[in-house]
Amino acid sequence: MQVYFMRHGQTNFNLQQLCNDDPSQPAFLTETGKQQALQAAEVLRHAPLERIIVSQLPRTRQTAEIINQHHQVGIEISALINDIRSGFDGQPVQEYMAAIAHDRLHAGINGGESLLQHKQRVLQFIDWLKQQPNDCLLVIAHEETLRVFKAWFETLDDQTMIDLAFGNCEIINYTL
Repeated sequence: MQVYFMRHGQTNFNLQQLCNDDPSQPAFLTETGKQQALQAAEVLRHAPLERIIVSQLPRTRQTAEIINQHHQVGIEISALINDIRSGFDGQPVQEYMAAIAHDRLHAGINGGESLLQHKQRVLQFIDWLKQQPNDCLLVIAHEETLRVFKAWFETLDDQTMIDLAFGNCEIINYTL
């Protein structure tokens, strides 16, 4: 199975450097984010996508709808690939990073997930993905989620995983 993993386009929360893990918050693609999605759509134009899977956060669905203009395939939602539940929704990313700095892997603040808890949730998605019959999928998710995907496919350790970075609409591709 060929799987394309992609981070969503730029959002208003990205510009404001705010955490967002609540699907009801008004985080949406900016004009730049829409342009990034259009560029990714061109990159993926000839990929034989059979389905697109997105998180519950609207920015992934918005990105998928732009990509899907060339494919007209089903878009499905999976909570397993939601962004990390930071415990800092709507608050500055800098404050979240300062709060977990003492133990970036294990710290869960304000009822949020630790990075390792988030990883376990995303690994459940990978287990589910292994059971899927499709030959070619696109999964649109979040930077933390893409870190887990890349680490799993490339057998990277947790310390390496937490330092990975992905730009908006960056695409990585693996065979499962």
